[in-house]
Amino acid sequence: MTTNHRSASPNSQDSREVYWFEGLPVAPDTPSDPLPQVDVAIVGSGYTGLNAALVTARAGRSTMVLDAGDPGWGCSTKNGGQISTSIKPSLEKLTARYGAAKARDIRQEGIDALNWIDNFIQSESLDCNFTRCGRYHAAHSPKHFDALQRSADILNQTEGAEAYAVPRAQQHTELGSDTYFGGMVFPHHASLDPAKYHRALLHRAIEAGVHVTGNCPVQEVSKDAGGFVLRTTKGLVRARDVMIATGGYSGPLSPWLQRRIIPIGSYVIATDPIPSSLMDELFPTDRIVNDTCKVVYYFRPSPDRSRVLFGGRVSAKETDPSVSGPKLHQDMCRIFPQLRDYGISHSWTGQVGYTFDELPHVGMHQGMYYSTGYCGTGVSLASYFGMRVGQKILGLSEGATALDGLKFPTRPFYRGTPWFLPAAVTWYRWQDQFELRQAARSR
Repeated sequence: MTTNHRSASPNSQDSREVYWFEGLPVAPDTPSDPLPQVDVAIVGSGYTGLNAALVTARAGRSTMVLDAGDPGWGCSTKNGGQISTSIKPSLEKLTARYGAAKARDIRQEGIDALNWIDNFIQSESLDCNFTRCGRYHAAHSPKHFDALQRSADILNQTEGAEAYAVPRAQQHTELGSDTYFGGMVFPHHASLDPAKYHRALLHRAIEAGVHVTGNCPVQEVSKDAGGFVLRTTKGLVRARDVMIATGGYSGPLSPWLQRRIIPIGSYVIATDPIPSSLMDELFPTDRIVNDTCKVVYYFRPSPDRSRVLFGGRVSAKETDPSVSGPKLHQDMCRIFPQLRDYGISHSWTGQVGYTFDELPHVGMHQGMYYSTGYCGTGVSLASYFGMRVGQKILGLSEGATALDGLKFPTRPFYRGTPWFLPAAVTWYRWQDQFELRQAARSR
């Protein structure tokens, strides 16, 4: 088994370590120094920041995006490329928190985000292998299949999701595995190549006049009479409006946001090339897949259907991709024994930003805009809410979202280092293993 495992950015010499960087078009040239003054300064060059920048620049505002690393070095180019309707809490849970009307509006944002990114990619002619392939949500035990079956009925009745259950006896029509106990299909969910999407988005932003400067950490933001002063490693920048778009990589630049974001490493491998006949057996419908485990696995065919991309979390503490790669391979082969003879060509990791209430959050703190906390479902949400924040900066009523005004929770003594995560992951993993053993006995 061969494994590549160094951290990587799209422009680094180690770019071969992330599968998505294979054959990625050359990055556009970007200025090495920031502008001394702009209308809008955005910290973070991922989907959130670039989509916001595209909106403000096209409206005539001088706009600059700053990043501590190469543009797109974070999870925007390292994720699984899976797109769902993205809002994690159910309608029932949200109704208990906020009431029925608000709950429906929040859930609708996820549907709107999926439809928006589809239209956006098509209208901008972004070459990123976007396809409405659908998603298979696999049940890791009989009781979880029963829950999915009930959930499909509720989703169809209350949200028009067009989801439907697939019993275990028919599972091979969706997935070439006997590990799961059936699942639920969401036919309108989608996939793309995340790095190609980011690269195309970066080109569009630059074409619109956005000044993008990477490898320019912002060390401090303070207010002055004209707006804000950003102290960077390459000099001072003055801006009328500032947006923080750092997601799972949020740090001490905004301690308030840092206290509300839980950075969690997610790990992914790509297999060596496999025969097309085997791919057709494993993924006959080309769907993206995730399962009902608390420590979830997510997987899919590569866009050219030559490899399996398999992701998840394999350890309580953060680890190196050289360690996570073989463990993910072992987990993958539990689900797909057919892949035991195929090694790993790539192994990498990226950080996602979780929140304590499992909701994304959009708003303003101390005069600075933010959109963050996509909880592992950020391809469409980051893009969509980044666009909405761009509209907010312009003062447009269209920028309003159902997330506006929601309390953004933290926890006592939390300062951005998730000391509780290893214990939580260990507990959830134990629950998963217990349920898997019970399910195996019932098979």
